[in-house]
Amino acid sequence: MTSKGNAPFYLHAEIVETTNPKSNYRGEIEEFWVSPEKWRRTIKSPDFSQTLTENGENTSEEDTGDYFPWWLHDLLDAIFNPLPMLDTLKAVDAKMPKPSGSEISSAYSRMQMKIGVPPAQNTAFLVFWFDGRALLKSVVTPGYQAEFDDYRTFQEKTVARRFTLDPEPGTTIEAKITELRELKDPDESMFAVPRPTSAGQRITSIRVDEATARTFLKSAPDIVWPTVRSGATSGVLSMYISVDRAGHVREAWPLGSDNAGLEDIAREQVMKWQFNTAASNGVPVQMESTLTLAFDTKIGDPIPILSNDEARKLAVHTVEPTFPSGAAPTGTEVKVRIGVALDGSVNGVSNVSNARVQLFMAASAAVRQWHFGPYIHDGKQDIFGADVTFRVP
Repeated sequence: MTSKGNAPFYLHAEIVETTNPKSNYRGEIEEFWVSPEKWRRTIKSPDFSQTLTENGENTSEEDTGDYFPWWLHDLLDAIFNPLPMLDTLKAVDAKMPKPSGSEISSAYSRMQMKIGVPPAQNTAFLVFWFDGRALLKSVVTPGYQAEFDDYRTFQEKTVARRFTLDPEPGTTIEAKITELRELKDPDESMFAVPRPTSAGQRITSIRVDEATARTFLKSAPDIVWPTVRSGATSGVLSMYISVDRAGHVREAWPLGSDNAGLEDIAREQVMKWQFNTAASNGVPVQMESTLTLAFDTKIGDPIPILSNDEARKLAVHTVEPTFPSGAAPTGTEVKVRIGVALDGSVNGVSNVSNARVQLFMAASAAVRQWHFGPYIHDGKQDIFGADVTFRVP
């Protein structure tokens, strides 16, 4: 919609954390768009608000708050720039099988990359999923992810109206377009920029590789690893971090770990790290990067792992997956290992059967909606894991 030559439009969107509507992961977006060179956007959220006006070479930016959250910027990209890495993909010339053309068919492309600094390196994945109409359904990359749903026609285009971000197990943030209409006879005064905002007064962010990010480290105490109840006792884990203009880590989201049970404790400690201020053209900026850590610990008080039958007997709400048509032969087994919190919610899913990515994604999306009754272990309620099995119909 924001390509050159498109008709002016007005858009309003609301953001809410569907898993916790009262959290601070909520807000609203309002956009008056005339052309790529003339538009006005207002963002409001509990911790940060911004009014940004572009008019030719002049820019006005009014901010409330000193930090532009990564999760909010991610959803903005999903709405207005759904493939921010498109130029990079074109350079890679990645190939994707074409969907058959039916609505139930789909096409996936998955690439992988190394992240981290030797010897602590991990593998990160870039996944792109299109449905049979060649409409973008989801993107998962380090630093940007979104799901796209509720496509409708607008100005001879097919536009998604719902955008979902799942930055960690148990947190789902949704942006929904509540109004989208043509902008007729826009008020020119709305786009006036009588006093442009200098670069030093604007909030911008740069993305750097981990080796570069580590050169900015000012204080980084060694991570103290606790014992784990299950999984690997040595390996690596990665997270995506966002650092404010003062060098404080403001967000840390999991990317991949050899033991997901260590992610929260690692994030808590990394949030206390201090970086020197990053700058672009001499102006302080926010900084985003991956961060990969090596861990070494031991098992203590192992978590019980239930079988498929045991888990299904304890489940009070289940959802069966919708596997993509033709993704695998009928009867193919897809086994995932889940982690279940004390409140009965699923807080982690791993691909223990090394299923194809489209099968695992479908199984994961379904089992994350499951809910369980209390599990009693040694006379008290406890968390647990379970190996849940699905079969392709």
